[in-house]
Amino acid sequence: MKNQQVSLKTIPEPQKDCSGVPVALTDATIQQRKANILSKMKQRGLDQLVIYCDVEHGGNFEYLVGFFTRFEEALLIINSDGEMTLVLGNENLNKVSKARIQAKAVHLSQFSLPNQPGRSDKSIKELLVEAGIRENARTGLVGWKMFTNGPEIDKKIYDLPSFIVDTLRNIVGDEACLSNETDLFIGEHGVRTVNNANEVAHYEYGAALASDCMLDAMNKLAPGVTEQALGDCLVRFGQHPSIVTIAASGPRFIKGNLFPTDNTVKYGDTISLTVGYRGGASSRAGYAVNANGELSTEAKNYLDAVAKPYFSAYAHWLEVISVGMRGGELFDHVEAVLPRLKYGWSLCPGHLTAEEEWMSSPIYQGSQQKLLSGMILQIDIIPSVPNFGGVSAESTVLLADEQLKLELQRQYPQLWQRMQQRRKYLIETLGITLSADILPMCSTVAYLRPYLLDKDSAFVCQH
Repeated sequence: MKNQQVSLKTIPEPQKDCSGVPVALTDATIQQRKANILSKMKQRGLDQLVIYCDVEHGGNFEYLVGFFTRFEEALLIINSDGEMTLVLGNENLNKVSKARIQAKAVHLSQFSLPNQPGRSDKSIKELLVEAGIRENARTGLVGWKMFTNGPEIDKKIYDLPSFIVDTLRNIVGDEACLSNETDLFIGEHGVRTVNNANEVAHYEYGAALASDCMLDAMNKLAPGVTEQALGDCLVRFGQHPSIVTIAASGPRFIKGNLFPTDNTVKYGDTISLTVGYRGGASSRAGYAVNANGELSTEAKNYLDAVAKPYFSAYAHWLEVISVGMRGGELFDHVEAVLPRLKYGWSLCPGHLTAEEEWMSSPIYQGSQQKLLSGMILQIDIIPSVPNFGGVSAESTVLLADEQLKLELQRQYPQLWQRMQQRRKYLIETLGITLSADILPMCSTVAYLRPYLLDKDSAFVCQH
């Protein structure tokens, strides 16, 4: 397999193109989501599904409810007949009428913040029984994580708080009736793993916003600029981030700190920038230099040792991916052009994204999972080569067959035009022979400036 010929070239930067107008999920989309879940429950013989939510782990709950419960825990309980109950704390009880699905409410004050007023008339067990949990009912628990070993899933490990799981066990009575069913949402054939045109438009807003913010931060970057000033470029419009925002220059994690400080960019610093919103994240890593001559002696070979091979693998990923390909095949393509043993990457070289920055991944060694039309993917290859800084151009793409393309073109013509302009830039400016099945979710896919002070030059492929 031949590696891409990569060169650093003066090119125009991509255009910022976030619409600035969030797209709501339609009632039809929500009803289809509900129908999909009920169908999966029937296939699996589940009588009830218990879906957990907190501020970090709300994607599966939000999938039907439309919001997450911020600083409180919550449960959505779904009966196989379609009846739904929301179990909510003090400060979310008034939002049951705002949910996208019709549900009754049960007030569980233990989901509230410490020392707030609590109800003492009923126990947690009594309230969960009131919410519909039944003895000897086949009960699926949905947190946010599948516990996997390759294709195998351990369905007897639960990631819900123990006070919830213990009470459910007590009510249901038979341990054999309980199972982790998170894969119903995010596993192979999970209901959240593919998106319709409306969902794509909904998620494109966040992916494009993250991309625009990243381009602003890259253009702001200069010696003397603080990490906080760069961080200010990365947060926008009060949107909830899906990942910790990173703006770091030089050594990281000093005294355990994760966040931007008043530290300033200095010549030769390694740079890390990351931001994500629902629908996608953008990340960049490189050096704060104008040219190779400004790198330290040990980093002189950065382009050939790290950055060019990474970009070659990234471009290859975009060229070979297709609807119907096995995830393991794409993994093998990356391994062939960027061997792990040499380049030190260890995670999945791509994963699904939605409300969560990393939802799950069909792309792992030996994966037989098919890459499907409607999947929104992060290109997430992370090399780690001793004595060199990192390199990254992580970004977001949609895998789409002809039917989904037609639906996007008809239902969201402006979005379709943005995607076509992005494809044109990737093909004509960056020289990537882009897969026909790829629709970029933002304008900076594959746009990589390894020398971050040189704002005119980026990598291109030469054939």
